[in-house]
Amino acid sequence: MKVFFEGIFEGVIVMRSIICEQPGVFKWAEVELPKPKKGNSIVNIKRIGICGTDLHAFAGNQPFFEYPRRLGHELAGVVDSTEKTSSALQKGDQVAIIPYMECGDCMVCRKGMPNCCANLRVLGVHFDGGMCEQISVPDDHLIQTNGLTLDEAAILEPLSIGAHAVRRSELKEGETVLVVGAGPIGLGVMSIAEQKGAKVIAMDINEERLRFSREWAKADEVVHAKHNPVEQLKEITNGDMPSIVFDATGNSKSMEQTFHYPANGGKLVYVGLVKDNIAFADPLFHAKELTLLASRNATRADFELVKEAIQDGRINADRYITHRAGFDGLIGEFENWLKPENGVVKAMVEL
Repeated sequence: MKVFFEGIFEGVIVMRSIICEQPGVFKWAEVELPKPKKGNSIVNIKRIGICGTDLHAFAGNQPFFEYPRRLGHELAGVVDSTEKTSSALQKGDQVAIIPYMECGDCMVCRKGMPNCCANLRVLGVHFDGGMCEQISVPDDHLIQTNGLTLDEAAILEPLSIGAHAVRRSELKEGETVLVVGAGPIGLGVMSIAEQKGAKVIAMDINEERLRFSREWAKADEVVHAKHNPVEQLKEITNGDMPSIVFDATGNSKSMEQTFHYPANGGKLVYVGLVKDNIAFADPLFHAKELTLLASRNATRADFELVKEAIQDGRINADRYITHRAGFDGLIGEFENWLKPENGVVKAMVEL
């Protein structure tokens, strides 16, 4: 339901928006509705997924971030209007939003890698995001999701990050992989790796999340990170160790420790981002002849892969989303979602 209303300036229609004014402070604001623009569609926001970026920004430890900022980049909605160019989108289409806005001109964009564009601007990070009622989005950054639920459309983005990391790793069927960090991104990595035919080991310090990794992501084995993880991994792999290790923790200590986990000749993929320096022992790195990779964001191909997996029933959105709030209740609930004891995997806001 639209709740747009006349603003304080005569004739100007405004909408409700939530702004992160500074670390730990959300405020309601009234902002002008987006205007039609050639090549863009106006989308009525219906779902806002809450991710680690939002939580870190609220807590004040998100890299590449400035305040005040309107958060929100895991978004699903319905097209309200479109300024048609070559787009096949129609008014009333349900869509998910690709929130990474590339320049299209730099070297990596020309190489087909817009997810790590040299001039990348991410919705809800570098410019105002989707914690509002309506947003204008370039048509080529919209995924039509008429065959999915709104919840399923909203989780395409976080799961696509996992899909991209798996693609970066060049994982082969039958490989043994370790995913460190059983949060929403790590779970996505596990799920896609399992679908690619890997044997998946999940590692975390939270027993509940390890259980969820087995049940939701179909992890074959689990390792508690505080109980001599190297010995556990040796036992599980008969001494071979995992050929690919994904770290999705966003924790510098974990990211440094992960150099001990891959097999000789293996790969280490950093999926999580941390506002810190990472140090490692060069002799260990060279002795194992490791390949170190970063995985940033996702591409349209990753979104389409996840969309297909959801349509085929290989990914269960209902269980992935563990907490909910209406738009009116978001500010009151947000700090609760930061508390580990509340067991949040994915929180979803409904409009």
